[in-house]
Amino acid sequence: MIHDSRRLLILLAALFAAPVAVAQGAAAATPSPNATSAPGRPALTVQAITPQRSDWPLKLAAAGTVGAWQEAVISVEAAAGFRLVEVLVQVGERVKRGQLLARLSTDWLTAEVAATRASVKEAEALLAEATANADRARALQPTGVLSLQQTTQILTAEQTAKARLEALRARVKADEVRLAQTRIVAPDDGVISARLATEGAMAQPGQELFRLIRRERLEWRAEVPAGDLARLKPGVPALVTTPSGQSLKGSVRMVAPTVDPLTRNGLVYVDLAPGSDARPGMFVRGEFAFGSAPGLTLPQTAVLLRDGFSYVHRLGPDNRVALTKVAVGRRVGDRIEITNGITPEARVVSSGGAFLADGDLVKVVQ
Repeated sequence: MIHDSRRLLILLAALFAAPVAVAQGAAAATPSPNATSAPGRPALTVQAITPQRSDWPLKLAAAGTVGAWQEAVISVEAAAGFRLVEVLVQVGERVKRGQLLARLSTDWLTAEVAATRASVKEAEALLAEATANADRARALQPTGVLSLQQTTQILTAEQTAKARLEALRARVKADEVRLAQTRIVAPDDGVISARLATEGAMAQPGQELFRLIRRERLEWRAEVPAGDLARLKPGVPALVTTPSGQSLKGSVRMVAPTVDPLTRNGLVYVDLAPGSDARPGMFVRGEFAFGSAPGLTLPQTAVLLRDGFSYVHRLGPDNRVALTKVAVGRRVGDRIEITNGITPEARVVSSGGAFLADGDLVKVVQ
């Protein structure tokens, strides 16, 4: 019985000791509130860069239309009643100064010129006779053979014959001018941009027949905000890009003296180099160059655009990133100018910023 009682006491003691051991083990497994937490895991492996200082060109972007430097309107100068009998050029043809473009009928005018020249011959003969009579009258005047009235009539006839001859000669010149006007010629070198002349049509005075782009010179009429007009002077270089992608050099010829009151833009006239695919009426974009100026630059991959603002991930001493707002300026190639927000010594994440949040821990590699 004594042995059974001892076994029972030992069994009860073991049952009471088990919960205490379990509680002590659980207490040992629970960390102390004052214990230091282990460092976090890096969110991303990144490369750190610093802004570069470099000289960048100063440019002003603009847009506008291409137009002819001067477009001459070639029209009919002769009087009405002439028919177009020949048209010798088409749109797009290059012509030289004085080249024949079209011809009007000349039959009636040629006959009129011939008749006027015959009248001149007759007037010359009458003047010769009147001059001879006047010479005799002047020689006989001291003798009194001819009365004063007769002498005056003879001398007047001589002056009348001279005046008639001069009038007929002037008429011949006028007819020759009219005859020359039946030949429509190019007033300058250039290219034909429009043709309204049709063979067989009756020409009227002042009627437009052709349009000519003088010397094939084109200009870019760029629209520039009023605040930037003061920066543009004659001779400032410009670079124009046509819709086909061709780059075309030019230089400012003049700045318009007025500004459009609706758009607040002014026109800047830029002479374009010849030999391009630019055409009058074409809308093109370009830029003006003003030299260069220093600036801090970063790769465009380092700059994030969120909610209409630009940001970079700046690295702190503990390799945690801080989302920093920056101001940007010029862009050249794959780099962008930073005008405000960070210092030249700042370290920023070069790329992959879209996968980071403010305060993330990162691993920096060279």
